[in-house]
Amino acid sequence: MATSLKNLSEYDSNYVPDASAISVGIVVAEWNSEINYKLLDAAIETLKKHGVSEVNIFVNFVPGAFELTYGCKLMAESYDVDAVIAFGTVIQGETPHFTYICQGVSYGISELNLSFDIPFIFGVLTTNTLQEAQDRAGGKYGNKGVEAAITAIKMALLS
Repeated sequence: MATSLKNLSEYDSNYVPDASAISVGIVVAEWNSEINYKLLDAAIETLKKHGVSEVNIFVNFVPGAFELTYGCKLMAESYDVDAVIAFGTVIQGETPHFTYICQGVSYGISELNLSFDIPFIFGVLTTNTLQEAQDRAGGKYGNKGVEAAITAIKMALLS
């Protein structure tokens, strides 16, 4: 469903399982930090709201979106986590760089999901403009961080 048809922050909490027994890793790209840190803050708030203890939320930072895959791999190998969320923002520019980065990160996160026994959540915004990213990081379309946190909880507890 297109984001313009759904608010990323709206969900029915009745369908979110108790997350008090899980731990979550979050890897955040520093590039476009003004957007990514809003995603991070919303995710942490949502995880805690559903029972994840603050001591069971681990956060690491990587330089940019392309480095998210390796950062997520290290998170899964170095911490006892039940899910890993990747946050980054890639904004369309004048060169094909956008396409290469988006494809690489998408493929990398997909591969991690197949290589590990925990879910890796794709919380990467791929937008045409800065305004579109802002709209999805607490703006008119809600916050992708909330959606990613709920997805991490549901996938970590999937049986």
